[in-house]
Amino acid sequence: MLPEQFLARMKCILGEEYQDFLDSSEKPPWQSLRINRLKGGGEPERKLKALMDMEPVPWNSDGYYYKEEARPGKHPFHEAGVYYIQEASAMLPAVYLDAKPGEVVLDLCAAPGGKSTQIAAAMGGRGLLVCNEIHPGRAKILSENIERMGICNAVVTSHEPAVLAERFPGYFDKILVDAPCSGEGMFRKNGEAAFQWSPENVAMCAKRQKSILESAASMLKDGGRIVYSTCTFSTEENEENIGWFLERHPEFSVEEPGERPGPGNNPGIMPGLTAFGNAGVKGIENTVRLWPHKVKGEGHFLASLKKQGEGGLSCSGGERGLPEKDCALWLEFQKRYLRTDLHGICISFGSQLYLLPEEAPSLKGLKVLRPGLHLGTMKKDRFEPAHALALAIRAEDAVLRYDLSAAEAAKYLAGYALPVSAPEHTQQSGQAMPAKNASTQKEKGWYLITVEGYSLGWGKHSDGIMKNHYPKGLRK
Repeated sequence: MLPEQFLARMKCILGEEYQDFLDSSEKPPWQSLRINRLKGGGEPERKLKALMDMEPVPWNSDGYYYKEEARPGKHPFHEAGVYYIQEASAMLPAVYLDAKPGEVVLDLCAAPGGKSTQIAAAMGGRGLLVCNEIHPGRAKILSENIERMGICNAVVTSHEPAVLAERFPGYFDKILVDAPCSGEGMFRKNGEAAFQWSPENVAMCAKRQKSILESAASMLKDGGRIVYSTCTFSTEENEENIGWFLERHPEFSVEEPGERPGPGNNPGIMPGLTAFGNAGVKGIENTVRLWPHKVKGEGHFLASLKKQGEGGLSCSGGERGLPEKDCALWLEFQKRYLRTDLHGICISFGSQLYLLPEEAPSLKGLKVLRPGLHLGTMKKDRFEPAHALALAIRAEDAVLRYDLSAAEAAKYLAGYALPVSAPEHTQQSGQAMPAKNASTQKEKGWYLITVEGYSLGWGKHSDGIMKNHYPKGLRK
């Protein structure tokens, strides 16, 4: 049951295509996920295709459709961050943002984290990603997803965009504004959104989006890019907002899709609407629409906004790290148990130790939920590694590893200790990998628990028992 005023407006917009649109609203939504390349593990496509029937998402090389009965959210791979269950159309804005390793990037309205984790994968762990969400509850979920996907170079904040704008003028190379909207494009997936719809809410959203865009513009470097996106059909929230923004900011222009998936090179992706309140504004034709009756996905809109000028210098970090003597227990743990160098500066919040990207600004005065990668807890005489650290490293990065099948991993996720006959050493350069979970000695200490090669958590071996250190709050 869609609102009558909404349907009347859609009929006006779509004309002859209106019935096709109406028919699509009665069909079940498409199910999709995006593979997380940060996790390594060889060929995740091959492993996932053995579990479920998958079909590629045309506009994202890491995206795949799956059938609802596959239930990938129930598989241990989900808890290992091997993939993120994400609506297919929602994958396109991050493709247009085109974040690169080493850049300083802001996801301004980031919860629950689908686009943030997609941006982080493109950055490959290098540079700085600030993920902001104004609502504390949603910011917590965002932080949890950043952790699950093994992201090491993200700072999660919770502020009004205007507050960040005062703090970071001309600071970011790229900014994603996935603006809060009336959600019309998600009516098929979320029926509750249809009941909450009203013309007044559309107008309120459009006004709020303008304010957010203004804040984003002030935080962008010369030569930088803002990608503005919504999951709504309303021209007030989409093309008309972009037209308003361009008239106020002549230093910006709407980029043509070029080689990125768009009208003309990807069937079903359409140009923005040019015949409404934004008529005559140059560049509106370069905005992008995804319609549910034309693509295998929900309704989405985006505009890639380029700022004139040359890119500024890379931002220098503002935080001072701890001296080595204050994180000696961590350095000892790293030397004994890890085969990888983690880049950044160590900072502490009480007994909790974090690794902050070197590019990060001073965090003083900010509401920060996650200041980089949580390394662990510094006890009186020992270091206890954090769950986030386990998820952020790959199997080959651990000196000691215990690999589980999916069935065994389900028991680990439930909190059970694991009987151990012979723990495994990970492969040394030039040596053959020993048989599964077999080595010549039963060494005590911290083991990276993996599921079919993907990091899942920590275990601590002693006297033939692998004590379970999967967080109690996450146990199934």
